[in-house]
Amino acid sequence: MLITHERWPRTAQDAEAEQARLAGRVDVSTPLTPFRYVAGLDVAYAIDSSRVAGAVVVLDADTLAVEDMATAVMDVEFPYVSGLLAFREMPALISALGRLTVEPDVLVCDGYGIAHPRRFGLACHLGVLAGKPAMGVAKTAFVGRFAEPGIQRGEAADLVHDGEVVGAVLRTQLSTKPVYVSPGHLITVGDATRLALRLATKFRLPETTRLADQLSRRALAGA
Repeated sequence: MLITHERWPRTAQDAEAEQARLAGRVDVSTPLTPFRYVAGLDVAYAIDSSRVAGAVVVLDADTLAVEDMATAVMDVEFPYVSGLLAFREMPALISALGRLTVEPDVLVCDGYGIAHPRRFGLACHLGVLAGKPAMGVAKTAFVGRFAEPGIQRGEAADLVHDGEVVGAVLRTQLSTKPVYVSPGHLITVGDATRLALRLATKFRLPETTRLADQLSRRALAGA
């Protein structure tokens, strides 16, 4: 799966300008169509944050069996700035995507889509560059307000920021902490929420996220 990017910004100002330039391409109104493969993407950082391991795990959408996986370990070249984490993580993730032999149809990121101050989180950026449906599932809220969803699996509440619904707060398992779902590109809030629940079969986090997290940690340790 080939994703090209001409030049990575080196400063926060340039990165924010890049987000603003690409944000107009984001489409979160198109319903998700049937698909075969779904990929989980995650990164692991070295203790001193100088290196990052990007991991992609491709699952069969129906059985959730692992069909392919790939990793890439790189030096981190962009500073830590809130709202710009994608620029630290995307080079490794894009490199890992390029090593796959099974091309995914949907990308599920450990992070945010439009639930972002500039409506352009990691899932938006990857989705726009790849031209594929992408969504974020996060462990904590970054922006927005919400009412606590009910305790039953599948109960959800709107995540609202500046008067706009930017995602959902979803209970994936009985009485567990919710996850924070937001569409990134070519998927709606509703479809992203339903897919996140479908992927979270036994645990709080979707299988895509769990497996990519484990793979990224192994890759970093092996490097």
